[in-house]
Amino acid sequence: MDHEWLRMTATELGRGIGSGGIDPVELADCYLAAIGSHADSHRIYARLTEDRARAEAAAAAERARLGVRVSSLDGVPVSWKDLFDTAGVETSAGSALLAGRAPSEDAEVVRNATAAGLVCLGKTHMSELAFSGLGLNPVTATPPCVNYPESVAGGSSSGAAASVAFGLAPCAIGSDTGGSVRIPAAWNDLVGLKTTSGLLSLKGVVPLCERFDTVGPLARSVEDAAALLAALGGAPTPDLGGANLRGTLILALRTIATDDLRPGPAEGYERAIRLLEDNGAKIIDIEIPELLEAFELAGCLYCVEAYATWKETIEASPHLMFDKVRERFQWGANFSGEQFAAAWSKLEKIRAAYRRAVAGCDAVVAPSSPILPPDIRRLTEQPGHYESENLLALRNTRIANLMEVPALTIPSHMPSAGIMLMGHPFQEGRLLRLGRAFEFVLNSS
Repeated sequence: MDHEWLRMTATELGRGIGSGGIDPVELADCYLAAIGSHADSHRIYARLTEDRARAEAAAAAERARLGVRVSSLDGVPVSWKDLFDTAGVETSAGSALLAGRAPSEDAEVVRNATAAGLVCLGKTHMSELAFSGLGLNPVTATPPCVNYPESVAGGSSSGAAASVAFGLAPCAIGSDTGGSVRIPAAWNDLVGLKTTSGLLSLKGVVPLCERFDTVGPLARSVEDAAALLAALGGAPTPDLGGANLRGTLILALRTIATDDLRPGPAEGYERAIRLLEDNGAKIIDIEIPELLEAFELAGCLYCVEAYATWKETIEASPHLMFDKVRERFQWGANFSGEQFAAAWSKLEKIRAAYRRAVAGCDAVVAPSSPILPPDIRRLTEQPGHYESENLLALRNTRIANLMEVPALTIPSHMPSAGIMLMGHPFQEGRLLRLGRAFEFVLNSS
C-alpha cells in the first residue's frame, strides 16, 4: 500500500484521506521513508522538515477524523523550492551567498498552503538564485532527470520536479521567471503551471526579477495543478468538470517557438497537434513578428533587474558563485538605466500587440522546450555548451513571461518533451480547463 501512495496524484491522495482510506500521518511517514532510502535524495532535497511534517499531518488526521477537512488537499504532502521562506528553517535559494539564512516566518503562499492543510516535507535544491533554466548547480547540488540520469533536471525548480518525478513528493511548488516551473516539469514528464504575474503573492519569496517572478505548482496531473493553485492563493478550485476540446480555437505559434526543434520535442509536438485536431479543436498557425523584438530586449530586461537586486551581495563574495550564473548576473552592468526604461516601455507596446493578435483564441500552443535535457558532463566540460543550451532551454517558455500570460506544460508522452498552452492574463481557470481536456486526449491515445 505504501508504494501505491508514492505513485498517486495529490488529488487522489486527498480523496483517499477524505474517504478514510489513507491516514495523513502514515502518508507523511511513507514519503519521509522514501526520501530517506532514495540514493539521490541528497541531490533533490536541500533539507527536510520532518518535525513540521509530522505535526501538520497529525493535525490533518484529526480534522479528517472529525469531518472538518479544510480543503481537498488537507493532509497531502508537498515539497517547496528553496526560495520560499519557511519559519526557522534555512532558505538559501541554492546559493552559498545566502547560507544560514533562516527567516522568522513563512512566505505568504506557504501560509496559505498550510491553512489548506498541505504538509511540508522540506525544501528542494534549485539553480543558484533561480537564474538558470538548466538546473546545474555545482555549489549545492544538481538534481537528476527522471528520464536521463546523466542529464540535468531543468531549472531553476530542478529539485521540485525531481521530488515529484522520483516519487519523493506527490506535488511541489516552484517559481517561474523565464520558464523555471515549466522546463523542469516538461523534462520530467510532469504538469507545470506558470501563473500570471501578480496572481499569487511574492511576499517571503527570495526574488530574482520581481516584475517577472511568479509562483506555480509542479504536479502529476492538471487536476492537481488546479487544486494547488487554489491552495496557494486561498481561492476556490477552478471547475474542470466536463472539459472538452471540441469547438476550441488554438493558435499554433510559429514565430521563434518551432525553430530548430530537436527530434524528441518535434515528434511530441507534431503528435499533439494531430490529437488536438482529431478531437475537435480548430488549429490556426500564427506568426507574431513583434516577439522577435521582445527577445532582443530580454537580456536587458532580465539581467539589469537581477543584477540590481543582487549586485552588492554578489560583489561582496563573487568567489562563492558558480561562474556561469555569476556572469549572467553581471551582464546587467552592460546596460544603462535609460536603456532599461526604454526596454520596458517598448515591451509594454509589444504585449499590447500580442494580445490583439491572440484575442478570441482559447490558447496558444507551442513546444515547451526545443531541446531535451543536456548531459551534465558536456555542460561542465564543453566550452560554450552551458550558455547555448541554457538560452535554448528557456527560449519558448520565456514567451509567456515576456507577454505576461499564464502557461501550462503537459507531458506529450515523448520522454521529456512537454507541450505548452499559453492563455490570457488572469484566466488560469480557463487555461486549466482546456489543459484538462488536452491531458485526457494525450493520456488516452
